[in-house]
Amino acid sequence: MSDTTATHEPFKPHIAFDDFLKLDLRIATIVECEHHPNADRLLRIRLDDGSTEGRQVCAGIRGYYEPQDLLGKQVVIVANLEPRTIRGEISEGMILAASQATDGEERDVIVLQPQRPLAAGSVVS
Repeated sequence: MSDTTATHEPFKPHIAFDDFLKLDLRIATIVECEHHPNADRLLRIRLDDGSTEGRQVCAGIRGYYEPQDLLGKQVVIVANLEPRTIRGEISEGMILAASQATDGEERDVIVLQPQRPLAAGSVVS
């Protein structure tokens, strides 16, 4: 059961299963993390995604995590999100996180992590 004091966003419309299958969700390990040089709410994160080159993402979690607390952590990423430039830095994917706001409290953001270590690049299905 859910916490009855929590408020949540409305559900989005249904999508076709074939659209869901287009997502490439993977496990990645955070190997570098620092404050984004041009944004107060972003972290610039280097990931080991199982590929030889790895990737960089910019994540809006700066108010919830310090860079040193994320080093070595494994996260779930959207690996096939089209790259884009965010405040002058390339972001090649998205780290998945959940958020919750309760009555009278600020929003809390939690990065999704596997229950136990997995090889970087493992497929999430």
